[in-house]
Amino acid sequence: MTEKRATYPTDLSDVEWEALAPSIPPTKLGGRPAVHERREIVNALAYWLRAGCAWRLLPHDFPPWQTVYRYWRLWRIKGRWQEILTVLRERERIRQGRLPQPSAGIVDSQ
Repeated sequence: MTEKRATYPTDLSDVEWEALAPSIPPTKLGGRPAVHERREIVNALAYWLRAGCAWRLLPHDFPPWQTVYRYWRLWRIKGRWQEILTVLRERERIRQGRLPQPSAGIVDSQ
């Protein structure tokens, strides 16, 4: 029996996870089975981002900091974070009754 860890204010809700899950790559077919759920990795990343702490200071009930850092770095290199930001921005624009993509941009410079 596995213990359920304490929840943190930064943990994703089910609705938030449903929005992000399609942008998170699944485990590779034929590879080793995943030791940690992808949602736990993302929860650890949300905690790290909000806390602004060093990787080694992640609470011990999250996956090991080395694992969390590895996924953060890999997803950054592959452009996953940009994809996630795009999904969230479009979702929010639709929620506000606007088109998913902006129709104009403004550049202001001195």
